[in-house]
Amino acid sequence: MKSLIAGLAAVVMAAGLAAQAQTQGVQGPTQIAPAVAQSARLIVVSLEDRKLALIENGQVTKIYAVAVGKPSTPSPTGEFTIERRVMNPTYHHDGRTVPPGPHNPVGDRWMGLSKTGYGIHGTNEPNSIGKAASHGCIRMGKADIEDLYSRVDVGDQVEIVGQRNEETARLFGAPQTAPAAQPQPAMVLAKANGPAPAAALTAPSSSPAIAAAGPETVSEAATTTLLRAGSVVSGLVVTGIL
Repeated sequence: MKSLIAGLAAVVMAAGLAAQAQTQGVQGPTQIAPAVAQSARLIVVSLEDRKLALIENGQVTKIYAVAVGKPSTPSPTGEFTIERRVMNPTYHHDGRTVPPGPHNPVGDRWMGLSKTGYGIHGTNEPNSIGKAASHGCIRMGKADIEDLYSRVDVGDQVEIVGQRNEETARLFGAPQTAPAAQPQPAMVLAKANGPAPAAALTAPSSSPAIAAAGPETVSEAATTTLLRAGSVVSGLVVTGIL
């Protein structure tokens, strides 16, 4: 009997050490993944699209914008599981401890992956969402991470895809492209204290390049010459695009 009890104690201790290793860096009310059957939920993250899709029973439930790892600290790719869920975590890194609150770099929710040290979490830098800006984790905005946290559980599957493929194209659609270049509007010059007459532009008569055009007028050709030469015409404001 004593040997049986000792054996059970050793199993419990080993499980505790494994959990401690997985939770290193983040502390808080924690749910650890038990040994459960594969979940019907799947999270797919596309690093190129910088989006996350939640799939339940084969159907896309919701799509979120995320931040992913920057080139120097890329996000891992492959198949993982959610092994921990932590609300209002305390963050530890390089001897620095950040308590729960608005300055916590992992926000108010943490979902640790089976890849040690990596997770899906909130952020105190909301402007980074949609960019390759993290140290490898998947960042989400406050409302989105709280929503996703409420929908998933430990044991759920996570697939992080590095390059677009048929699956990500089906989930997230065609990649966004830059808008087509628009024709530039005509350049308009006006006096600093008001619009110039339609037929002429005013400038100081002391500018030698405009002497032939008269003491207070600049022809369109003369103005173009001045602009191309890099001259500064006092009293004129460029209101169009050069």
